Amino acid sequence: MASVLRPPAAARAEALVTRAAEREALVLPGGAEPGVADVAAASPATLTAAPPARALALSEAIAVRSGPGEALIRLAYRLGIPGHALAQPFRRAQPVRVVATVESPNRGERTAGIALRAGHFLINGVRLPIASFDFSPAARHAPAVERVVHSFAWLADLAAAAPRPEGVPVAERIAKAWLSAQREVGKGPAWETELAGLRLVNWLVHAPLLLGGTDKTLKTRLLAAIAETATWLDKRAPREGAGLGAVAAWAGVVAAGLLLPQGRPRRLYGEAGLIKALGDMVGEDGGVLARCPAAQLEAIRLLTDLIACYAAVNLTPPAALAAIRELLVPPLLALRHGDGGLGSWQGQGAISAERVSAIIAASGVRTRPLAVPETWGYARVKAGETLLQFDTAPPPPAHHTRVGCASTLAFELSDGPARVIVNCGGAALAGGQVPARIGQALRTTAAFSTLVLDNANSTAVLLHGRLGKGVETVTLARRSLGSERRGATRIEAAHDGYAARFGLTHQRILTLSGDGTELAGEDLLIPTSKNGKRGKIGFAIRFHLGRGVEVQLSGDRRGASLLLPDGRLWQFRLGGDRAGASEITLAIEDSLWVDGEGRPHATEQLVIEGMAWRSGGHFSWLLKKTG
Repeated sequence: MASVLRPPAAARAEALVTRAAEREALVLPGGAEPGVADVAAASPATLTAAPPARALALSEAIAVRSGPGEALIRLAYRLGIPGHALAQPFRRAQPVRVVATVESPNRGERTAGIALRAGHFLINGVRLPIASFDFSPAARHAPAVERVVHSFAWLADLAAAAPRPEGVPVAERIAKAWLSAQREVGKGPAWETELAGLRLVNWLVHAPLLLGGTDKTLKTRLLAAIAETATWLDKRAPREGAGLGAVAAWAGVVAAGLLLPQGRPRRLYGEAGLIKALGDMVGEDGGVLARCPAAQLEAIRLLTDLIACYAAVNLTPPAALAAIRELLVPPLLALRHGDGGLGSWQGQGAISAERVSAIIAASGVRTRPLAVPETWGYARVKAGETLLQFDTAPPPPAHHTRVGCASTLAFELSDGPARVIVNCGGAALAGGQVPARIGQALRTTAAFSTLVLDNANSTAVLLHGRLGKGVETVTLARRSLGSERRGATRIEAAHDGYAARFGLTHQRILTLSGDGTELAGEDLLIPTSKNGKRGKIGFAIRFHLGRGVEVQLSGDRRGASLLLPDGRLWQFRLGGDRAGASEITLAIEDSLWVDGEGRPHATEQLVIEGMAWRSGGHFSWLLKKTG
């Protein structure tokens, strides 16, 4: 087995295009999507190379290429020389205005836009009256609410729901209330760097909605706020840590450099910072290091908006922006189930197929799912109509964590459009329809389909989305069993999250048959030293069931039938071995699943429970499709 390692930022940046070029080169005859078995068994004779023009060259595009003049401008702007003095020496600064209209292919949620016209924010299924909403820095709302309101993401929803003349009064009403409440720059949740960067981009992309009315006083205030926010981000962006927050901040700087007068120095300064931030945020296979599908989706959408800003002023964007956007799409597609929606990972609900498809379509990127992720950390196997997703990496590092979850070695399984095994998800959506008090529980190991020792998390779950000590190393090996394309795929992974506390390593082996009708699983507890500890320890292996799955235990209580909503039938069965354990039981318990709109649904889970010897244990089980 080989350890999963995170390469340094510089190495990741250099490796991005290599990984993309390899994926583009892997084209099976007939244009079919390559599966894991195909990749493992393919020989040079069965593969055809893509045309050289299709191969990305991020090694060339990742660094900003410029002459000494542009480098000097960047340095001078960073040192505080005003942009207008660098852009047009000996001339006065021009009045603030938006110099071009942006036509972004991104579209908002029409339902949320209709709610805005009716006087409500609609966020994760909850209606919040605009008239009574507290926009002040002292107010504390759910993180998802603050994100939508303070980033002005709702502007895209409004644009999708009404012609511009009908949307302008609504946008003006909300903007006026927000500006009246936000009187001090940098104070309150609205001035989290990520939200401020997204807000500036949204203000500029949707400027006609905000500035197209007849209220000249409001227009003056909005233009002043745009200029003020851009100046604040000029200073704040370099101090922001790695992740989407830094990317959003630098994107705001670049957008302002493109769409405000005399902005060339700011644009050059922002481009260098943005490309570095993107290199620090994205792993070598294109997955964001936050390991969060929602962050991946937001990054794609943000880059699409920013590239549209370049088009508005007839400038060619740095090649790195399009290259990285293209690299972000395949890992995201790998987390789509048969219904087109995303799996529930790192605090997110099951984001809907419609939302994912809309953002991918807007990006213009046409590609296949990433077949064999490495640093992204989600193994994917597709066989027949069955799709397996398996978390095979440690949780994200602290400076990338958004709503961190202790999910290592959890898996999800879907059969066509039906989800068979899921994770609860939705911790990031707590405070809406998901009660805030439940949000912390949705981050625990027990909320995922994996093994739990002594009711303890494999990685410590802290407050405010943070994680503590636990899983540091995951070992991973995968292979195709048999030389035929219909052969099974076997993935072995192990983590050390319980080693320090209990002296045991959890290893999970999943084998999916070539036709997708059988998933054989083995969960092993392996002592970390030759002399294992004495005594027993409680364990539970949880299988959270998809929404609408009807479950019934067998007569001997060692198996269960799973009836899917569309009538398909799966059988679950415990293995005959009980090595290293006693008093094993199989039971049905209540569970919870959160959809992509933040709605919680009552579901059920299968739970294997028992007492395992501290010297180790081996527990096998089988999921088999029978109808």
